[in-house]
This record gives sequence, structure tokens and C-alpha cells, in this order.
Amino acid sequence: VPKFIESLKVKGRSPSTVIAYRADLEQLVAFLLNKNKPLLEQVLSSDLESFRDTLLSQKYTPKSVSRKLNAVKTFFRWLVSEGLSTTDASTAVSHPKVESSLPKFLSQLEYRALRDVVRADTRIAAMIELILQTGMRISEVANLKTADVKDGTVKVEAYATQAERTIPLNKPAKDALDTYLINRPKVESEYVFISKTGKPIAVRNIRAAIDRYMQRAEIPNYSVNDLRTTFMIESIKAGVDLVLLSQVSGHKRLSTTERYLELAGVTESGKRQTLNATMDSLGNGSYRWPSGFLRLLNDQVFLVYSESAGDGTPP
Repeated sequence: VPKFIESLKVKGRSPSTVIAYRADLEQLVAFLLNKNKPLLEQVLSSDLESFRDTLLSQKYTPKSVSRKLNAVKTFFRWLVSEGLSTTDASTAVSHPKVESSLPKFLSQLEYRALRDVVRADTRIAAMIELILQTGMRISEVANLKTADVKDGTVKVEAYATQAERTIPLNKPAKDALDTYLINRPKVESEYVFISKTGKPIAVRNIRAAIDRYMQRAEIPNYSVNDLRTTFMIESIKAGVDLVLLSQVSGHKRLSTTERYLELAGVTESGKRQTLNATMDSLGNGSYRWPSGFLRLLNDQVFLVYSESAGDGTPP
């Protein structure tokens, strides 16, 4: 398992993916040891099916179990490719049926409630505004560095299969980030969002904190991923050009962005080359992209839009 995890790092998989795969495989190893199967050649497809069914019986959701099974299957394929096993015991193991559901997005009243309860926590407030106003992924927010925030923009560094991209900050996002930076712990760290000791905030801790504030705002059925969906929906409703929106949100296929049209209740893409403040009545208007910025985006991002997002996060 350690060699497999190291191979993921060499391939440039995102830190969150590496952490999740390690945890999933450690869970599998503990399960197999409990079945007195410490050796690889002892593992059968039926053992992996039993692992899947045990997780389901422990109240893991089918979606979570499917994700764990992806880690297991990737591991066994790697074993065969490295010559460490002659057979792939995971091939015949099927995924649990996952009920498809439409992505959710916040209404203006729901966003206002969330904004009100988080206002005093400038760090989490800034994170929420960044996701809601720029469409950044939670892992991108966690890995944001101080050197990447300048001239009213944030730069998302390249990682895994994602290309580098630069996003302009509208006024709500910039104000929230500036307020946090004033109150940020005065310790040396290259990361924007840090603890009192200067350590970067882990994705799981960000997710847990935002979940707690959603509970306090009495919108418990939402998750942090729904903030990114809200950005997409509100931008489409405001008539933002889909190519621009694809580039800003880090979609590698335009078809991924187009999927949000129906959810937004829009039949035709807009042509607007500006990003409105999400929930415009709560913000302060739109941000007009500097001259030449769209050309820059096209040069550094859009030419690589050839495959789907690869780190397991929602598009």
C-alpha cells in the first residue's frame, strides 16, 4: 500500500485524493486481516464483495462505498501493472447502485442566512465567499497561497489534471478576503488559510466548519459543494458566457458547464463577459475582466480542455 500511495504522488494526484485512497485501503487491509487473510494471493473477489456489503451495512451511503471501491479497484489494477499480482480480484466486483440526484443550490434567503451566521468568523467567511463568488473548489481554497493573491485576482496553481488558471475577484470576494488577511495570524506561512500556529487548514476541517455554519443557518441539507453549484447557476442566470464560465470554474470540457443550463432553467447560453457578484442583491455589481484577460485564459487554460475532472470532486 505505501508504494501504491507513493505512485499516486508521483503521478501528481491531488493531496485530497491521496489521503482518501490511503484511508480507504487501510480500511480494506483491516477488514482482510480480521478475516485472517494477510497475504495478497489469498484475496478473492468474494472477499472484496464482502467488504463492499459490510460497508453498506454500516450505513455508508452507496456513493461513499462506490468511491471506496474505486480506490480498491485502482489499487488492484496497479498491482497487476507492477507485476505484483497475476490476477485482479476486483474486476468482477460491481459497484452499489447509486441513485442519481440533481445538484442543489442556495436561494438568496439561504445564502443571506449563511452569511449572517458566519460573519464573525472572518476565516470561514472568506472561504465561503471565495467558493460562492469564484467557483473555486474546496481543495483549491485550502491550497491557496499568499503569493497567488494579488492585483485583485487569485491564481489557482496547476495540480493533478487541472491546468493553472487565474480568476478575478469581485467586490464581495475581495472584501471578505481582505478582512480575513487583516485578522490572519501573524506567523510565517505560504498558505492563505492557516491555524494559529501557521499550519494550513485541511480540506476535511474546512468542510466540517462550513457544515456547522450551515446547521446554524438552518440549511442543514446543503453541503460545501452546493456553494460551487450556486456560483454556476447564478452566473448562468446572469447571462455569463459559457466559455468564460468554463475557464473560470476549471472545467476541462465545455459540455460539463452546459449541464448546468437545464438546472438553471436557461435554454440558451448568454454572451456576457463579466462575472456578477453571486446573489447580486447581496453584493455590489459585476467585475469586468481586464483587457486581454480572456485571451490569457484561452492561452493557458482552454487549450487543455480534453478530459473530465480527475480528482473525484464534483465538476
